[in-house]
Amino acid sequence: MEKKEIYFAGGCFWGLEKYFGQVAGVLSTDVGYANGTTERPSYHDVCTDATGFAETVHVVYDADRAPLLFLLRLFFHAIDPTSLNRQGGDVGTQYRTGIYYSDVDDLPVIETELSALAGKYASPVVVECLPLRNYFKAEEYHQKYLDKNPGGYCHLGAAQFAFARNATPN
Repeated sequence: MEKKEIYFAGGCFWGLEKYFGQVAGVLSTDVGYANGTTERPSYHDVCTDATGFAETVHVVYDADRAPLLFLLRLFFHAIDPTSLNRQGGDVGTQYRTGIYYSDVDDLPVIETELSALAGKYASPVVVECLPLRNYFKAEEYHQKYLDKNPGGYCHLGAAQFAFARNATPN
């Protein structure tokens, strides 16, 4: 098993965490705040739109069972890559889309996939691709939120969750 990690920002982190948590080969997920400018932000701080953080899902995965390319394609299926600072009804810079990597060897795969994705859209793809500068785990009540609150708000629908649950890298 080759254990790796990647960080995805794609709107409200509650739904994206549930989405990736269902993928075979994903070992764990948690939600937090990535690539901002302050120390130890709270949800309230991030919602002010003044900290620079993005709501982000930290995905730990077995690269032998769920290769990065597979996870990237799943991520692109769950977001609107042309929507700037917005996914579904969530609006603000904290809801921007991004891929934050901690292993520089992942960058060529990410850049190739972003380039291929851009070729599918008439509008510009606005998904950030940056090294992870910082990540602060969100408050406990945000972790596995939709499992704890099955009727909770989510910009992702049941069909997208089913897609992730049934997806295979082949």
